[in-house]
Amino acid sequence: MLRSVNPANNQTIATYEEHTPDEINQIVELSAASQQAWNDTGFNTRKQLMHAAAAVLRNSKDEFSRIITLEMGKPLSQSHGEVEKCARVCEFYADNAAQFLASEPVSTEASESYIAYRPLGLVLAVMPWNFPFWQVFRFAAPALMAGNGALLKHASNVTGCALAIESVFLKAGFPSGLFSTLKVPGKKAGDLIGNQHIKAVTLTGSVGAGRAIASKAGSMLKKTVLELGGSDPYLILKDADLEKAAETCVTSRLINGGQSCIAAKRFIVVRSQKPAFEKHFVEIMRQKVMTDPFQENSDLGPQANISLRDELHSQVMQSISKGATCLLGGAIPDKEGAWYPPTVLTDVRPGMPAYEDELFGPVAAIIEANDDEEAIRIANDSVFGLGAAVFTENKSHGREIAEKRLNAGCCFVNEFVQSDPRLPFGGIGDSGYGRELSYLGIREFTNIKTVYVK
Repeated sequence: MLRSVNPANNQTIATYEEHTPDEINQIVELSAASQQAWNDTGFNTRKQLMHAAAAVLRNSKDEFSRIITLEMGKPLSQSHGEVEKCARVCEFYADNAAQFLASEPVSTEASESYIAYRPLGLVLAVMPWNFPFWQVFRFAAPALMAGNGALLKHASNVTGCALAIESVFLKAGFPSGLFSTLKVPGKKAGDLIGNQHIKAVTLTGSVGAGRAIASKAGSMLKKTVLELGGSDPYLILKDADLEKAAETCVTSRLINGGQSCIAAKRFIVVRSQKPAFEKHFVEIMRQKVMTDPFQENSDLGPQANISLRDELHSQVMQSISKGATCLLGGAIPDKEGAWYPPTVLTDVRPGMPAYEDELFGPVAAIIEANDDEEAIRIANDSVFGLGAAVFTENKSHGREIAEKRLNAGCCFVNEFVQSDPRLPFGGIGDSGYGRELSYLGIREFTNIKTVYVK
């Protein structure tokens, strides 16, 4: 039995019967047959249907946003933004897939030789709860436009979102079974990979889940793309505009309740800037409103569940016990639900969870650096490599650091890290491998085929 719980009050929203092994096989068989026919469908038809999916998303934005907020707790305004972003990624791939996957001629001794991009078949997606619509559409729009079919194993606590997403594609007119949701718990996700019809796997989630899925898929020689955790460093250099930097950093730290792989987590501040930056940062964090996520003034809703909230609090307490100073927050509110306040830790050093681990919630870790060079060294002192940002008035210096000095897949200057359909998204190290979005993302799940005609 899968259970969806409202994290704001810990009340059960709905329960769902798991699919039985026989039901799973039937769903996969239908999806495989649907994908075979879809494989021969032209880009014009795919484009029309994907635009229709974008229209369904926008027409039902209020309904879908409500489901997102109920199941995982983010403020309703952010849920609206998530649904809109899903519509945009559908439109982006609808309009650009044919160009991205066009055959590329290569000059050889042959009368004709070229690179073709052909679909792999069924792609299994194991997706997380934190962006329950966006994470799915980020993979599904390019995968379907490339001619693949899609099977979704979503996080159990957002099963309502999973079923709503399936309805989007059906209402848009996509073939029955081409996109299907499998209602199975996380512990059974690996069992799905062995099905002969599944040709590739994409996962967004924890490092542990990524290792397990990649190991299972690798043993069967099935392609994987992994987007895992992150402990994104934000470098505040000596010439940064501190007020703007603090505002941007707080925004990044609190988006989605701080429950984002690419949220700012480690704020590495050059010593001369640290007192002033802390003052601005704490004051802005203090003003953020933690309340019912359905209220218009809500900046921060509850965490996704009580277990995750308690794990976050344990990381905070351990860091304080090892010498970190708590400038704001750090206490569990006396109220029902998975609430945790905006929290700021400073004097964070190696050996503390706030330095070493990913803090998946509204907790900021401020780390002092002697100069720019030490800030870069601290930023790279992590097993993760998803996103990073640099704040400096010298844009050429910031660009040089972002491009050449930081070990991450997405590096921004004077802006918080965010995903954009036009740009590739992904990380290195324990943040995973492969890329989503842009023309690179749609090619991940294609057979990059050489065709040579003598």
